[in-house]
Amino acid sequence: MTQGRTLNLDMPITVKTYDIDFMGIVSNISYIRWMEDLRLKFLEVHYSLQKLMADMIVPILNHTHIDYKKPIRMHDEVIGSIWMEKYDSSGWIANMEFSVNGRVVATGAQGGVFINIATMKRSDPPEGMKKKYEEALQQ
Repeated sequence: MTQGRTLNLDMPITVKTYDIDFMGIVSNISYIRWMEDLRLKFLEVHYSLQKLMADMIVPILNHTHIDYKKPIRMHDEVIGSIWMEKYDSSGWIANMEFSVNGRVVATGAQGGVFINIATMKRSDPPEGMKKKYEEALQQ
């Protein structure tokens, strides 16, 4: 685990032609899609979407924040990172950053709450994921 980054996950991101604007720079909206890709990869690795659905509890996004520091261009090799800052009954916060050649070019965070699919009401996080997060905090 990267220091201070609970359940950190790194993922290479390939810049596609549809990610860039007419100036050859990655469009701001692409970062939102990349954040979604990171969250889905995080779930795939740490607590699958299938497990969440079986638990009848899903994380719902309620805010996104991004700070753009340097532009990303077409052939840049991007690494996206995601880690959990908070994961409890009041909700969750995932921090993310994007880097090129080891240099951070954008940072962001997304957060939300947990919803029980059957009742469509707010819920505690699934016990299995909560346990995994708490164990990671101990390390």
